[in-house]
Amino acid sequence: MGKKILVTGGAGYIGSHVIRQLGEAGEDVVVLDNLCTGFRDSVLYGELVVGNSGDRELVGRLLAEHDIDTVMHFAAHLVVPESVEQPLKYYGNNTCNTRNLLQCCQEAGVRNFIFSSTAATYGIPEEGLATEETPTAPINPYGASKLMSEWMLRDLSAVSDLKHVILRYFNVAGSDPEGRIGQRTPNATLLIKVACEAAVGKREKVSIFGTDYPTPDGTGVRDYIHVEDLARAHLDALEYLRKGGDSTLVNCGYGHGYSVREVLDMVQKVHGAPLCIVEEERRAGDPPRLIADATRIRRLFGWRPQYDDLEFIVKSALEWERKLSEIETMA
Repeated sequence: MGKKILVTGGAGYIGSHVIRQLGEAGEDVVVLDNLCTGFRDSVLYGELVVGNSGDRELVGRLLAEHDIDTVMHFAAHLVVPESVEQPLKYYGNNTCNTRNLLQCCQEAGVRNFIFSSTAATYGIPEEGLATEETPTAPINPYGASKLMSEWMLRDLSAVSDLKHVILRYFNVAGSDPEGRIGQRTPNATLLIKVACEAAVGKREKVSIFGTDYPTPDGTGVRDYIHVEDLARAHLDALEYLRKGGDSTLVNCGYGHGYSVREVLDMVQKVHGAPLCIVEEERRAGDPPRLIADATRIRRLFGWRPQYDDLEFIVKSALEWERKLSEIETMA
């Protein structure tokens, strides 16, 4: 067993699933989260410290006191439209705070760093399929803020003993199959979350943005990955680094996609009732198709997804929304 792991943003959607898997694997975890979008009761393992990942004094103390040798960095703002409206908020939280965190890691001699990045770094790939060699051309401050962090991590690793894995997420969805944790982000923009909220009555409608794309049914196609499989990728990345693996970058997706209409059809099927669906104009910057080439993560890490099934993804997401609705009704 290795030393302790510091997880920033661990009270959020993806971080909390990773922490649960780390805890179940017997890892010793310290969680740092300012709880601005995370939830205290989503942290099922480890010690929760409420604070900011850009607070160098706090981070430095945590790294020293807990003898941390691995950092998993999730803390970030994530909403693309908001990043366009408030770019400095995203560069401040996602980029500047990561810079401070990396300086603390360098000073403390942290050996392993696993970074939560995004397919938004690719922008709009010409063919709609992104390999890790696809040129990066983000079209919004969110993607740009993450790409800048990737560059800092790359450059620091080149001149220090720090080894890293960058995971570029595609469309994350679903929740813990046992219903313990899930996505609770207010005003979420991810399609499956939005559709499931509509199914339980939290939203009046679901919008399809663009029906004239050059795809089989005219709607955008995306690579949806279940959050449990994504969480497992982080544990596989940790094992890879502990075995002496070199710094690397991997896509996190299944390598195939579903259209917006296919997703909404599945939500209606699992829900057992129709949704109110409204067709609207395209949104600026939405690629027609964005699929991961996920060859490298399978080859390097031996990653084998368990939940590559749209019906299961939707079912777990919908069950979570129903549970949230019951909790809110009782409150």
